[in-house]
Amino acid sequence: MKIEIIKCLEDNYSYILIDEESNSACVIDPSESKPIIEYTEKNKINLKFILNTHHHFDHIGGNKDLKKKYNLKIIGFKKDKNRIPEIDIALNDKEIWKNDKFELKIYHIPGHTSGHVCYHFFNQNILFTGDTLFSLGCGRIFEGTYEEMFSSLQLIKSFPEETKIYCGHEYTLKNSEFCIKYDKNNSALIEKIRSIRKKLEKGYPTIPSTIKEELDCNIFLRSKDVESFSKLRDLKDNF
Repeated sequence: MKIEIIKCLEDNYSYILIDEESNSACVIDPSESKPIIEYTEKNKINLKFILNTHHHFDHIGGNKDLKKKYNLKIIGFKKDKNRIPEIDIALNDKEIWKNDKFELKIYHIPGHTSGHVCYHFFNQNILFTGDTLFSLGCGRIFEGTYEEMFSSLQLIKSFPEETKIYCGHEYTLKNSEFCIKYDKNNSALIEKIRSIRKKLEKGYPTIPSTIKEELDCNIFLRSKDVESFSKLRDLKDNF
């Protein structure tokens, strides 16, 4: 499997997951259709599915145009089907879905939104976390509670450490500034910040991260309880 990172809007990332044997693909959270279409047409990709992590427009904005052009299927969380445009395949929490080489397990991870999910391609150790877990950060709590977001992050922490994390935005440098302010003696974080700056200077994405990197460096994942997590989330909201 190959993952192509597609920059969308101002700082969003969409991801095209390609089965290189068949050249068929899924796209995760197409913020807009134009860059997705440009890539698929240039590389003669057979785009078959859209996977949406949640209903916010900067994650579903390309759904209708892509469905119209490619007659593909849109996949999302069953309890959020009324907010995801033209959804075709509605999955339940912890349901496994498979089509040819594509095989995933969906997890409900509320907090950012009530219907937020992540997609775990367990055969490839890949996790698409949308706006719940960012590299060195986590999403704002819009519809959920601190307890829900903390619980969702605990679930994500349980994945194998080598799991690659693909999140919804390029927020890593800004997130690192917050982490280092409250975790200034973290040597792993200091080294990661050096790596982040080098990547950005060269015009590369800072994604993917891994579960291990986030456990070592992400101050939100390092929170021991809901109370400490809540305080950090409030501080970050005003950072």
